[in-house]
Amino acid sequence: MSGSILEILARIARLIVLGSLLIFPVFVLAIPISCQALQADQASPAVVLEIKGAITPAVSDYIRRGMTKAITVNAGLVVVQMDTPGGLDRSMRDIIQLILASPVPVVSYVAPEGARAASAGTYILYASHVAAMSPATNLGAATPISIGGLPGSRGPNEEKKKKGKDELATDDASTLKRKVINDASAYIKSLAELHGRNAEWAVRAVQEAVSLSAEEALKLKVIDLVATDLSDLLLQLDGRTVNLDSGAHVISSKQMTITRMAPSWRYNLLSVISDPNVAYFLLLLGFYGLIYELANPGVFLPGVAGAISLLLAFYAFQILPINYSGVALILLGVAFLISEAFIPSFGSLGIGGIVAMAIGALILIDDENLQVARPVIIGTTALSAVLILLLMGRVLSIRKKKVRTGEEALIGMIGEAAGNFDGEGRIWLLGESWLATSSEEINKGEKVRITSRNGLELSVERLKEES
Repeated sequence: MSGSILEILARIARLIVLGSLLIFPVFVLAIPISCQALQADQASPAVVLEIKGAITPAVSDYIRRGMTKAITVNAGLVVVQMDTPGGLDRSMRDIIQLILASPVPVVSYVAPEGARAASAGTYILYASHVAAMSPATNLGAATPISIGGLPGSRGPNEEKKKKGKDELATDDASTLKRKVINDASAYIKSLAELHGRNAEWAVRAVQEAVSLSAEEALKLKVIDLVATDLSDLLLQLDGRTVNLDSGAHVISSKQMTITRMAPSWRYNLLSVISDPNVAYFLLLLGFYGLIYELANPGVFLPGVAGAISLLLAFYAFQILPINYSGVALILLGVAFLISEAFIPSFGSLGIGGIVAMAIGALILIDDENLQVARPVIIGTTALSAVLILLLMGRVLSIRKKKVRTGEEALIGMIGEAAGNFDGEGRIWLLGESWLATSSEEINKGEKVRITSRNGLELSVERLKEES
């Protein structure tokens, strides 16, 4: 009996050992799988920032905040998805500086199909650590163009007609244009050499405004890869080595999750008010609203609208290259306009205020590509001039009117004698009985005119009949 029990225990022990030997390899194989799953769960996200439309100060602010957020969430990659016709040089350079200084690899991706990276978008593409495009997209046409036109520039027909000083002005404009193009060529060439891309074609894109399709750009080594979508982009980026300021960095994007960072309300607001013309309108609307409120206390609506407009204008000025001398001139002009309403200067303060506001608007933005439009300046100046003329006319008409209240209002009024008197008696005036004196005899019921007043005593004269 005891032998059978021992035999059973021995069999159980053999089964335990055999089972352990069979289960051990399963644990050994499961460890890498579980570690890989853990790594997948903890993989750094790929943050996607989208540029759609012109590159403006609002876009550069959005990119700056997005890249700061990407660093905060420990992103492994920043993808700037673009579809842009170009934009402002200052905003473009701000974005490029952010990309070059980024501790996180930045990939510029022209997408979706049919998108483009023209003008400023081409520079951003060259500045990125990895340049990618979707099929059926294009880039190029990177010649810098001043929004207001180069100073002194004329059409070809006009140049033939102008001589002397006009030809000299045209030469100066041509020299300025060459300087701008040469500066842009050197800039994009340095970006191309930084990442080992086709520098020769980059210079042609600036000087000759040439463009390329995605497939041609890949063949000419203008871009690094063509990807159909973001998932394909991440697969192709996996294992690629890029050079950051900190040194060589290998991208591990195979397990990355895509996190899109949508533009916030700040971006939508700045997209509207960062236009110099809109910011200038808000500034003037704010000043005029507050002036009206001060002139008519208790209305509230103009004051509230003016205060909100001023705050929005100052909010826009945070990202615009503001020349504060222009702001000071506009403030001085508004002060002159207010003074014109209270100080009899015969229009000199008003005219000075209009001139100060016009000059301030011309130099308000410290960037030739972001100037307030001349028609806007002319229109607001003309409107201010009309308001000043109306104000002056109103003041003059008020001064010419007779006084209708107080002691002076009685002078010239017509009363009626309450009785016969010679020297002193009583008259009826405005339904009241007044003590009156006269140097001539007055009969009861005769009309008399008040000539002066001394306290409660009126001096009168007989009203002479007029033919």
